[in-house]
Amino acid sequence: MKRILILNGPNINLTGIREPEIYGTKTYAELMEDIRDFGKSRGCSLTFLQSNSEGSLIDAIQMAWKENMDGIVFNPGGYAHTSVALRDAISSVPLPTVEVHMTNIDNRESFRRTSLTAGACLGTIAGFGFRSYLLAIEALLGQSSQTNAGL
Repeated sequence: MKRILILNGPNINLTGIREPEIYGTKTYAELMEDIRDFGKSRGCSLTFLQSNSEGSLIDAIQMAWKENMDGIVFNPGGYAHTSVALRDAISSVPLPTVEVHMTNIDNRESFRRTSLTAGACLGTIAGFGFRSYLLAIEALLGQSSQTNAGL
């Protein structure tokens, strides 16, 4: 059974409330329930963590490695565009990580078009709403032992 960390950064907990014209009206709790059901149907053990704090996200990435998880699905939120420290954390652990964004960051404001964290990840899935997470889980399940550094 694959063990995957579903890691969410700042403001993702406000999904359904924050900018519903961009992110929709389904809540964060509904998102987690959809992901949990999908993971269960694929035989995955999922651990969920959301934090608005950069240090807590770094700790979670390191914890996933220490606890021998098989991969990380990571929505870094706004930190994708600003955090060298998160990029370094992803690069530091030998776990495949897929970056996700619910919106297509290439169709948003210019400052969102550059992700510092994406280059440290196995891949990026963006623009498919909640489905971005499900596609990321499928991508991890399709990987053998390839890690981010192996690319």
